[in-house]
Amino acid sequence: MKTRVCRLYAQNDIRIETDVIGDPGPGEVLLRMGFGGICGSDLHYYQDGGFGPIRVKEPIILGHEVSGTVAALGSGVSHLQVGMKVAFNPSRACGRCRYCQEGMPRHCLEMRFSGSAMRTPHEQGGFRQHMIVQAEQCIPLRNATSLAHAACAEPLSVALHARSRAGDMTGKQVLVTGAGPIGSLCVAAAREGGAKHIVATDIQDATLEVARQMGADETLNMVRNGGALEPWYADKGQFDVVFECSAAPSAMRDAMSAVRPCGTIVQVGVTGDQTIPLNVLVGKEISLRGTHRFDQEFELAVSLIDSGRIDVGPIITGRYPLDKALEAFEAAADRSRSVKVQLALE
Repeated sequence: MKTRVCRLYAQNDIRIETDVIGDPGPGEVLLRMGFGGICGSDLHYYQDGGFGPIRVKEPIILGHEVSGTVAALGSGVSHLQVGMKVAFNPSRACGRCRYCQEGMPRHCLEMRFSGSAMRTPHEQGGFRQHMIVQAEQCIPLRNATSLAHAACAEPLSVALHARSRAGDMTGKQVLVTGAGPIGSLCVAAAREGGAKHIVATDIQDATLEVARQMGADETLNMVRNGGALEPWYADKGQFDVVFECSAAPSAMRDAMSAVRPCGTIVQVGVTGDQTIPLNVLVGKEISLRGTHRFDQEFELAVSLIDSGRIDVGPIITGRYPLDKALEAFEAAADRSRSVKVQLALE
């Protein structure tokens, strides 16, 4: 069967091509893809040819935030049916290495992650019309659930794992710095977790409006009012938890000043070296925690979307057909008007 794919050859070189796909093997399913969200890592591959030491060395199909419909079953697959909508978990841990055995598969030494150039040969992703995957990577959905919403399960999983690193949200004062896709989903995760009051900061009004729709009580534009958080510095800080999603040095300074003594900062945004005021970290006994991808949170994310407990709709600010992939990537890079841009793969 012929199928259309969106393939990246090198920096700024995306091509829509036609491939031939066969039948699923034992334990596999053929998916007719629905939607695929463009992630920050996809943008780095497209704009820069990679990020850090991870470089595109061969043609790769990007995309790990995807959903679809089961089109065919391989032998031995019993929990799925043809015609069933599914969310796709792009993470495949080996289950054998020391970290998998210790219950931390997100740190798997042999991790295979769809649409990633970390390994060679590269792991091919989901920006295509059809894809053969392991059946165990597919989580069934209600028929009424939007495939566009289901494609947001992966980034929501990232936000939910960040929430798990922060601890119980019940009754907490929460600050989210950076209201992009993950920041806005951290807002939603904190709200669903029982946070009392949530403040979101960013430098774009469009993203802040999305954060408000996702559950933020206050939104602050730090370009127009750089001192907007200063009232929260009083009495050594007011926030119990900060999700730092921007990786901007100014945001880390704000986080350190605004978090209360013995509060928690979860660093979600990724960057290179950054100066941290250790005297403040020590003096206020701040817990600074990293967060990386997700584990069992993927199933939780699917459940929250499938049940309607979290409405991810507001973060989806653009949809483009597969043949308009270049336009989609350009739109996704423009944070003044985009939060989450998706490709319609059907």
